[in-house]
Amino acid sequence: MKRNNEELNIRWAELIKKLNVRFDQDFELDGLLFMIGLQELNKGYTKLNKDQKMEVMHIAVCTLLTPYGYYNFIGRDEDGWPHFEATDQLPHLKPLQQHSLMKEAILDYLEDFKG
Repeated sequence: MKRNNEELNIRWAELIKKLNVRFDQDFELDGLLFMIGLQELNKGYTKLNKDQKMEVMHIAVCTLLTPYGYYNFIGRDEDGWPHFEATDQLPHLKPLQQHSLMKEAILDYLEDFKG
């Protein structure tokens, strides 16, 4: 769902406030990406090295951009890690536009997730 910038910023601030209270942490975009990636990995508590942590964030980005048509989920490997394929090249976006797209995708994901 495409939101205007003002609505996006209001919804984002509400989400961050709720998450900060619920988890007693100061969430930012990267923290949410990591949390979503862990949710999608669905492995429970697992010690991850630095490369695996980056892969978890990549899982989140792919998951979030799948509804926008940029990725398709192709399955899980023998270790249970999800894999995606790119379907279209992302449009060239300025950093602020990328940030807004990810915020919008996270809001959509969490709305869908809670039903």
